[in-house]
Amino acid sequence: MEQPEDMASLSEFDSLAGSIPATKVEITVSCRNLLDKDMFSKSDPLCVMYTQGMENKQWREFGRTEVIDNTLNPDFVRKFIVDYFFEEKQNLRFDLYDVDSKSPDLSKHDFLGQAFCTLGEIVGSPGSRLEKPLTIGAFSLNSRTGKPMPAVANGGVPGKKCGTIILSAEELSNCRDVATMQFCANKLDKKDFFGKSDPFLVFYRSNEDGTFTICHKTEVMKNTLNPVWQTFSIPVRALCNGDYDRTIKVEVYDWDRDGSHDFIGEFTTSYRELARGQSQFNIYEVVNPKKKMKKKKYVNSGTVTLLSFAVESECTFLDYIKGGTQINFTVAIDFTASNGNPSQSTSLHYMSPYQLNAYALALTAVGEIIQHYDSDKMFPALGFGAKLPPDGRVSHEFPLNGNQENPSCCGIDGILEAYHHSLRTVQLYGPTNFAPVVTHVARTAAAVQDGSQYSVLLIITDGVISDMAQTKEAIVNAAKLPMSIIIIGVGQAEFDAMVELDGDDVRISSRGKLAERDIVQFVPFRDYVDRTGNHVLSMARLARDVLAEIPDQLVSYMKSQGIRPRPPPAAPEPSPPQSPARTPPASPLHTHI
Repeated sequence: MEQPEDMASLSEFDSLAGSIPATKVEITVSCRNLLDKDMFSKSDPLCVMYTQGMENKQWREFGRTEVIDNTLNPDFVRKFIVDYFFEEKQNLRFDLYDVDSKSPDLSKHDFLGQAFCTLGEIVGSPGSRLEKPLTIGAFSLNSRTGKPMPAVANGGVPGKKCGTIILSAEELSNCRDVATMQFCANKLDKKDFFGKSDPFLVFYRSNEDGTFTICHKTEVMKNTLNPVWQTFSIPVRALCNGDYDRTIKVEVYDWDRDGSHDFIGEFTTSYRELARGQSQFNIYEVVNPKKKMKKKKYVNSGTVTLLSFAVESECTFLDYIKGGTQINFTVAIDFTASNGNPSQSTSLHYMSPYQLNAYALALTAVGEIIQHYDSDKMFPALGFGAKLPPDGRVSHEFPLNGNQENPSCCGIDGILEAYHHSLRTVQLYGPTNFAPVVTHVARTAAAVQDGSQYSVLLIITDGVISDMAQTKEAIVNAAKLPMSIIIIGVGQAEFDAMVELDGDDVRISSRGKLAERDIVQFVPFRDYVDRTGNHVLSMARLARDVLAEIPDQLVSYMKSQGIRPRPPPAAPEPSPPQSPARTPPASPLHTHI
């Protein structure tokens, strides 16, 4: 996702980025002749893109495409948008998988092959279009660690031809408009033997070299020759990259379960034509060129009509921040006994006189960035899973500062001070319950839903969630509120449940109700432990990764509620200069600064 530069001060990332990107580039991925891993159907491919760190050369997952069912020749709709640095060698890796389940764990899926290149290699190819063979060497790279492992262990067959990957790059325009439109069709060709067609539309934008790039697919409308598709929104830059006269091609297909969708026909238009809205100009004949050549009396294979069209400028995270939206930051720290006795050096809560523990490091890394978006710098800090004095009752949302009426601490230093105080006064216990602190912050978020405030809850934990069902329900309920949740897992425990809560690939649900938005971001702290001891760099990466989704999550809430950014407050008028004759002399007790 695109992350505003303002999410971190430039000084923190100078050593990471090195320079300001020349532009943003959109990478489109297609593949041909992939390996077929499924017994009774074709593979269900997914592409994962990795970038390589400048210093440590480690591969980090950048993003994933959607999964396309039953095909060996996928054209992925989901793009990768990357910063392009002309002066840097930006190494990229693309791994293909046949997806066999809903698990986000790549090791549970069949490996289909991989390709390596640089961003400059794609951009510098003719038409910025690069074809490379997919390979499985004697050793492939482990999807999680990036280290070599026997290809056979990752589902590969060394030396086997794996097909081709096609990578296309296009510089993105600065156009921030988003188009919302709806289409219907009439009298489409019947393609199914025992029923009507199951039609869907595929939109392509044209490139300067005459090729086309897929940019949108509608849903499938079952068993109808007169479908009405749902309204959809698409950035204008994805549709035509800001060129209003660029050709847009639309293909109409009849969906088939085995992936061999039947071509019904096609038509072309442009953004300028679509922008006319519902009119006689936006009724299109769907033409199948092969049928037209064979049949003299052929007219068309049906018509597609634009029912509605609207465009508005897309609002960004910074638009809302400039308009006065405050981010309310709350911390919740795990005080369960599985962390170990805080007085012993093996404990995750051990307070060494020489360095911060994992909890304090994670809190400081995230807090030092997010605190700048809250004007009063007062942050509620909670603990969970401890026995409290004097009666030893177990609490899952106790204030670290001991003040039940006001758990807020002054700045990050105030939170750390309250955290250290709690370690000396409470008894680590259990279980690991998240739902109470999620509900606590949700109450705050529910109180102000006009866009002036947005809550971010940081949970730092070491273990397996004890109240998974209740936590899911709390998150599903919170997803409709102005709120995001960051979870940082410390220690060496398995964090499968946290990955499930993250919801990047499978949106979480509770009692049959799907979360309205993805509001959870999880990262394991161990992925950011710098073996060289350079905590500044590794914690900067941690903060960047855990905060990366906050801007989109905030904007998605605002859009769902129809909240537009407020105009930035006007700068105060400068005071007119006073006449020197009327300026009183400076008092020796009140020196002017």
